[in-house]
Order: sequence, then structure tokens, then C-alpha cells
Amino acid sequence: MNRTTPRPLVVRCGALGDMVLLTPLLALLHRRYGLPPDVLTSGGWSAPLYAGHADVHQVLLTGSRRRPYWLHPRQWQLVRTLATAGRRPVYICDELATGPLARLLHRAGFRDQDLLWVGEHPECARTHWVDRWLAFGALDAPGWHGVANARVAPTPTLFIRESAQGDCARWLARRHWSHRPLLLLHAGNKRTFKRGGGRGRFRDSKAWPDGRWIAMLRAMHARVPEAVILLTGTPPEQPWLADLAQGSRLNCVHAIGNDLPLARLLALQSRALGMVSVDTGPAHSAAALGCPILVLYGGASAEAWLPRTPNPGTVQWLGGLDAGRTRLLDTGVDEAIAAWNTLPLRMPT
Repeated sequence: MNRTTPRPLVVRCGALGDMVLLTPLLALLHRRYGLPPDVLTSGGWSAPLYAGHADVHQVLLTGSRRRPYWLHPRQWQLVRTLATAGRRPVYICDELATGPLARLLHRAGFRDQDLLWVGEHPECARTHWVDRWLAFGALDAPGWHGVANARVAPTPTLFIRESAQGDCARWLARRHWSHRPLLLLHAGNKRTFKRGGGRGRFRDSKAWPDGRWIAMLRAMHARVPEAVILLTGTPPEQPWLADLAQGSRLNCVHAIGNDLPLARLLALQSRALGMVSVDTGPAHSAAALGCPILVLYGGASAEAWLPRTPNPGTVQWLGGLDAGRTRLLDTGVDEAIAAWNTLPLRMPT
């Protein structure tokens, strides 16, 4: 058995929230092998998400896994990069499209004894994804041996680069919001808009009527009247977010979906007094950054997906399978407002 401690490689082709929940595994492997791991993923957002992260050495992108390898120059370069780094323990956190991943890793010179597949270890199954990753990270690939009995906190960790904080500060100053407390509301998710720009209501368990979001905005304003309330989202969502802002009839509510790169969103979450969000990626990043948050679930389980935070008591949730509900529509706005009013907010700085 090779008993050197090279830099581990972690493979996870997940969405934003998946990559946030992966960070305790990255921290554990850093401690077990003495070097922060490389992360192989498909999402371009992972690079800004992990920028400056103490437990990530570099992010490597696969590009599309559906395109044939012989038509995929990005994967040619990726294989060369992986081969140059040499063999090492590989923790594969995906259970879908495993065939293309295996072929890519074998092309880069990895052998079966280098690879640890989470799907082959049912003993790692845990209800919450963070606990599952920590159980997986405690295992060794067949040909490698890391430090045993390493421990890390079972909470995700994110870091904000000084440059991102500076960009956020300048952005707030241009809008004369530098000295105003901030509240955030994230109403959309990846199903909100389908191709072609239409609202994705059909089969979207996280959809809520606009009137309820407007009522929530007014409740947020009533609790912190001096705050600026920012509707976060993506550029395709901006017209809808602008309609919500206008419908609130509050001058303090602003839609910023067309001016929100990920690094700026993270910096805003690190400053905000609190946030309301559907169960989606930015809810996980907010909690990891210590932002108090109320999470509204559709058909998912909070037991498996509840954002984790370093600040106990600052994550609250409503709805979802654990409450016997399969859609956000089953959660009333009065119930959500009551939960918001009991959420302990961050103290202004």
C-alpha cells in the first residue's frame, strides 16, 4: 500500500447547494492528507464559490459529460492536467453518470485502487448530506492511507475574499446603501424559469403566489423599517423580481437579479441581518456564512437538506416532507410571517 499523503481529489458534479454541503468533506480530507484537495466538478459557479477557500487547492471543470470525449477539447486538457499531477486517492461523490467519470479518470492514469465510490459504501448512508460526506471522508481508497480519526465540525464553511468584499462595498456605496441594514429574499429556484423565458409553475413544488411573496416583503419591512430589502436571483428572473418589488409598494425593496455575480451574493449574505429563501443553493451559502435564514420547503425533506450554520438557532424552516407537505403552496403566508418574526437576526455592525 502507498503510504505517502498526496493531494486528494474530490469529484462532485452538483448544484450550488450540493457544493456548499460538500465543504465539511473537503475540510476532513485536508486534515487527513495534509493538503487541501482538488475538486473536479461540472458547475462553473464552483470556482467563485471556493475562491480563497482554505480547504480547496483548485477547481477543475469537466464540462458537459454528455459530449463524446473525442469532441470535447476541455476534457482532453483536463485529462492532461490530472495525469501530470499523478495518481492519488479519489473520492467520487456522484452516483449518476459514473461510467463517463470512470472512463475520464482511467484516461488520466488512475487505477481502480485509487478510486473510492460513495455508491459502493452503503455504510456511509446518512439522513443529512453533510453527515454522509463525513462518513465517506473517513474511509480510505484501497491503495491509499490517510490519517485516521481526524475530526471537523459538521457544518459547511465558506470564505469571502477581500476583493469580493471590496467590490460589494463599492456596489453598495454607488446605490447609497452603505449605511443601511440589509435583508435578503430569494424567491426563485432552478425551475422558476424554463427555456424560452416562461415561468416554470408546472411541477414546481417550490412555487408560491406573488401575493404571498409581497406580503412577506411587507412583513420584513415592518420588522426592520430602516433596512434595504434586496430580491436576489438570476438575470432571467429579474423582470419577475422587479414586479414583486413594484407590487410591494415599498421604496426600500429592490430587485438585483441582473447585477448579482456569485461573489457579490456571498458578500451580501455575509453582511445581511437575515434572509428568507426557498429551499435552494443560496439558502445553503447564507447559512454557511452565518446569515440567519428562514427556509421554505416544497417537496424536499429538511431532515436531509436543512442548511447548516456555525451559529446555532439561526436557521428556521417550514413545509416540506417532514411537515407532511409536498409543495410550498401548502404553507400559508401568515405561518411564514410568524416564523420570520421569531428568527433571531444578526446584529447590525
